[in-house]
Amino acid sequence: MSEFKCGLIAIVGRPNVGKSTLLNRIVGQKISITSRKAQTTRHRVMGIHTTDEAQFVFVDTPGFQTRHGSAMNRAMNKRVRETLSDTDVVMMLVEAGRLTREDRQVMALLPKDRPLILAVNKIDYAKDRAALMAYLQEVAAAHAFTEIVPVSAKQGSNLDELLKTLQAHLPENPPLFDEDDVTDQTERQLAAELIREKVFRL
Repeated sequence: MSEFKCGLIAIVGRPNVGKSTLLNRIVGQKISITSRKAQTTRHRVMGIHTTDEAQFVFVDTPGFQTRHGSAMNRAMNKRVRETLSDTDVVMMLVEAGRLTREDRQVMALLPKDRPLILAVNKIDYAKDRAALMAYLQEVAAAHAFTEIVPVSAKQGSNLDELLKTLQAHLPENPPLFDEDDVTDQTERQLAAELIREKVFRL
C-alpha cells in the first residue's frame, strides 16, 4: 500500500492569469478573491484539498510584478520568492495561446531545485487544436518544466489530471490539516476578503 502524500504547492504566474479562480475551483469554494484588476491577492492564502491518498496544501501568491518598481511590488515579489523556497512543488499558470514577456520574466525567477508544473489555463477559449499544440510546444521550449497540463479553471476541465500530476511529485507525509479543512483562514478573514473583492469589482 502506498504511503499518504502531503506537501505545499505554490501557485505562481503573472497578474490576472487565473490563479485565484483555479484555487477556488480545486477546493470547491471561494477562499481567494478574484478581480480583473491586478494584484488582488495580497496575503499567502492557503487552500487545502484532501483525498484518500493525498493532501494538497496550496499557497496562492500575488502575481510577480514585472512592470513596476514600487516598494509594494518589490515587497510582494520578495514574498513570492520566499514562498517558493518554502514549498515542495511550484505550479505556474499561463494563458493558452498567449505567452507574454511577463510570463517569460516569471519563468526566469522560478527555482531550479524542485518540481515545476505548468498549468496552461483557459483551454476552453482555444478552439484551434493545432494552434494549441503549437503553443504547448512553444512553452515547453521556453522553460524546463517537469510536466505541462492543459486546464480550464473556469470550466473545471482536466483538473483531475492536474491533481494526479501534482500528487506524483508530493513527498510522503502525514496530513497537515483535518480532512474537512479547505483553508487556514478564519471566517472573519474570509468575510473581509469577500468585501475586498466587491470593492475591486466597482
